[in-house]
Amino acid sequence: MYLGLDLGTSGLRGIVVSEKGDVIAEAEAGVDTSTPHPGWSEQDPSDWIEACQKVVAQLRELNGAAFSAVRGIGLSGHMHGATLLDRDGKVLRPCILWNDMRSAKEAAELDGLPSMRSITGNIVFPGFTAPKLEWVRGHEPDVFAKTCKVLLPKDYLRFWLTGSYVGDLSDSAGTAWLDVGKREWSDTALDLSHMRRDQMPELVEGSAAGGELRPKILQQWGLTGPIIVAGGAGDNAAAACGIGSISEGNGFLSLGTSGVLLVAKESYAPAPETAVHCFCHAVPDRWIQMGVILSATNSLNWLSRNLGQPVSALASALPDKVNGPSQITFLPYLSGERTPHNDSAIRGAFLGLDIASEPANLTQSVMEGVSFAMRDCLEALKSTGTKPESLLVVGGGARSRFWLETLATVLNTPLALPKGSEFGAAIGAARLAACAVQGANPKDIMLSPEVAERVEPRAELSNAYEAEFQRYRQYYDALAPIAAR
Repeated sequence: MYLGLDLGTSGLRGIVVSEKGDVIAEAEAGVDTSTPHPGWSEQDPSDWIEACQKVVAQLRELNGAAFSAVRGIGLSGHMHGATLLDRDGKVLRPCILWNDMRSAKEAAELDGLPSMRSITGNIVFPGFTAPKLEWVRGHEPDVFAKTCKVLLPKDYLRFWLTGSYVGDLSDSAGTAWLDVGKREWSDTALDLSHMRRDQMPELVEGSAAGGELRPKILQQWGLTGPIIVAGGAGDNAAAACGIGSISEGNGFLSLGTSGVLLVAKESYAPAPETAVHCFCHAVPDRWIQMGVILSATNSLNWLSRNLGQPVSALASALPDKVNGPSQITFLPYLSGERTPHNDSAIRGAFLGLDIASEPANLTQSVMEGVSFAMRDCLEALKSTGTKPESLLVVGGGARSRFWLETLATVLNTPLALPKGSEFGAAIGAARLAACAVQGANPKDIMLSPEVAERVEPRAELSNAYEAEFQRYRQYYDALAPIAAR
């Protein structure tokens, strides 16, 4: 058996997977996020440990025999977070998360340095880790001076599990300290952001061993050692492993808290001018290209919170089939935007509201706005020479047939729904654990699922959605200068 742990923004999920890949047990525990100031987003790392203990307790209760047969653990986690530790491994301040926008100024300054993009293959986005440390250096100098290690969220969880300071390449590619082409820390990038190599964890491939479970936790969890903890992956690379996207051109669209359009690459192909992310994959000699938006299902969660209606109720009020775009346009820039704008100042908006507008109209416009933002990502990917012919679609938003048909039509790309439901980051983490324990070739483990059905674009509506997409783009151009004031 293998245990996959996925530390998401809203909580930690754990699954126990058999050697054949069957999910035997699963459990979740929530994690709170603090927003002490506008644009800030933080979590207490001790909450991750508490969530992990809760998840393991649930898994043991659900199927103790299966859990006791676990031989490897894989980790996945939300990327870019800055977890700062002192010389004794104590946390110095709350972790600054991926969707925290406080370091926009520092990101722009780092991005303007000639070497940064050429080394990292990426724009230095405000959500990345390096500008967060620059912000700490300028605003919390005492904390910066005491910082002996910087760990990404899942790697802090690994530190608690193993006692080792270890990170994987896919997650570390989102720090702006990694030479993504060479797959190693860059002393130049570190020096430009006033950091040192000794403050970084040791790097391993995601499918390799990244430590062993500590004896104390072995005893607590009723396991027999040694238990290998794999290098693991950032959440999107882990999801790619879970759905079998590791070969050239294989891709997926994820409608989670953020939205991701990801394609696997067998060569390093940076294109930072497009705001497309180019990161290491979680398996050796592979990379990924991604278009990323910051608020996908989170836009629907925001609407749900403000209307006082559950997301399920809002989604179920819409038909299964689309019949043309809404008269309302929604810009899903609730936390700024990455691809293709790299704009931390832009904010969301409804345009075209009418006195007759009702919750269903707002829900439709939110789904369409996210779909148009994903189209922006597709156009950015296409500008690099990458054009997926079909996309597997995963994530919570994939439960809405209306949203899927909207996306397929806006993207003018068929969407494939995988057979079954377990193709997320947690199962990708479990697959990485299996590789680390067995020494297996990832190609033999990271298999693509069967396709249950395909959602085709509505050709008769494509012109109407194309016209609305162009209007959506004009609204961004009109609002961006105002938001930047």
